[in-house]
Amino acid sequence: MIVLEFKLAGAAHQYAALDEAIRTTQFVRNKCARKWMDERGVTPSDLNRYCAILAKEYDFAGKLNSQARQAAAERAAILRFYKNCRAKTPGKKGYPRFQKDGRSVEYKQTGWKLDESRTRLTLTDGFTAGTFKLRGTRDLLDYALDQIKRVRIVKRADGYYGQFCLDAERRVSVEASGKAVGIDLGVSHFYTDSAGATVENPRHPQRSEKALKRLQRRVSAKVKGSNNRAKARGRLGRKHLKVRRQRRDFAVKTARALVMSHDVIAYEDLRVSNMVQNRRLAKSISDAGWRSFVTWLDYLAHVYGKVVVAVPPAYTSQDCSGCGARVKKTLSERTHVCPHCTTVLDRDHNAARNILAMGLRALAETTAGHAERNAWGQSALYLAGETSSGMVAG
Repeated sequence: MIVLEFKLAGAAHQYAALDEAIRTTQFVRNKCARKWMDERGVTPSDLNRYCAILAKEYDFAGKLNSQARQAAAERAAILRFYKNCRAKTPGKKGYPRFQKDGRSVEYKQTGWKLDESRTRLTLTDGFTAGTFKLRGTRDLLDYALDQIKRVRIVKRADGYYGQFCLDAERRVSVEASGKAVGIDLGVSHFYTDSAGATVENPRHPQRSEKALKRLQRRVSAKVKGSNNRAKARGRLGRKHLKVRRQRRDFAVKTARALVMSHDVIAYEDLRVSNMVQNRRLAKSISDAGWRSFVTWLDYLAHVYGKVVVAVPPAYTSQDCSGCGARVKKTLSERTHVCPHCTTVLDRDHNAARNILAMGLRALAETTAGHAERNAWGQSALYLAGETSSGMVAG
């Protein structure tokens, strides 16, 4: 599934119609969540029929496209709650909650249409939002019209956006680099690789913290419901949006650079939700954005046909990458000194070498029995050759 996003250009009355559609979506979603809470054994089919009842009972709900109402019912996250319960997911299971500030409306196969050039989107439901010009760098003409499975309208601090969910697969062929690398994610450095190279942590939220606090104080000082408060909220929202985009841009570019320069990448499968329980490091860990980076790393590796291996994080910093002996350290000790083989390395560098070795062992186990080529379709140079850290695998 590919999602292409465009900014919607329209008039003020069109944006007001979009706001009304978004509020109606929130209303339908919350009504479905309440019905599920009050009545036992409510199924998704029951909620779909309930959406039709709401359309007859409330005129404004009848204006929303029928499939958009069904999509709103799906957003109550009831199925996800059941799935987490069946899988016995640790921690909170995601019990459905009421939505306070909805920001999107989703259409399936009806309620919208594109012009011949596919540069203009028309919403055809009862809110009569009209036609919007699509501003973006992507070209929808590259895809068949029946590949568009859903159209989502999203409201952000700087405007309205249209997202097209396409039933397509993105694959790009690139020349193999013949390198493998292990990375250790951290706070002082964003990551350290098995060759000892580091990538600095940009700390975007920390750099913008003072400005965010100032804008938040200005919002709090305004009278609730006033135009000045709405303007202050807009400025605060745009600042948060800028920080969010900075973090995403860094994650995407860093992940792509790593994927393009290596064929095998090993990283720690960190439990971030557990790590942020440390009140001294929770803020720094959250600001680093490891989860977003790993998500983009997995996705881009799939696109470019590379191999990504997630290894258990246990003892990667404690074990010596030279001899394998376990050398206990506190979190404040940043240098690994092995009394057995006299290896002296930076703590994160040592961990990255261990992560690479564990990743290669995992690949050797999964590719056992393959004669000349590994599971990812390339020659087995990683299992009996030199890696990017200078270590000999095997």
